Amino acid sequence: MAESQSRERGTRPVGMKSMLPIIDRIAGWLLAIGALLHGYGSYLAYPSLSANLVWAWSGSVAALLLAAINLLRVNRPDDRALAWISLAGCLLWIGIVGAFAATLPNPIDPRPLYHLIVTLVLAALSLRTALRR
Repeated sequence: MAESQSRERGTRPVGMKSMLPIIDRIAGWLLAIGALLHGYGSYLAYPSLSANLVWAWSGSVAALLLAAINLLRVNRPDDRALAWISLAGCLLWIGIVGAFAATLPNPIDPRPLYHLIVTLVLAALSLRTALRR
């Protein structure tokens, strides 16, 4: 009944399938925000232009680029090659995040956990796009 009423008004019922691009965009922007926060935190933690700061910023740049690839993928749902590239980037980032977490006294530290959860979501959605026919 509600579905027929929504069709009469010209609106679609909201389902999980229509929510996935929104979730995908949110996850992409969350990764971008995490990358920017990583860069800012690195700036506060390391001396100006030290080797550690430059190296930490390289991780921020990598996360920003991965976020950009994922946000681009959301807007190009038929580009399977981009989805595979996005998936590969996500899997590599998950490996880097896991390796970093293993170096910490608390492996479930919120910093790598944030990146892990967001990137797992992006990896799953990238795989879904890549396998779509």
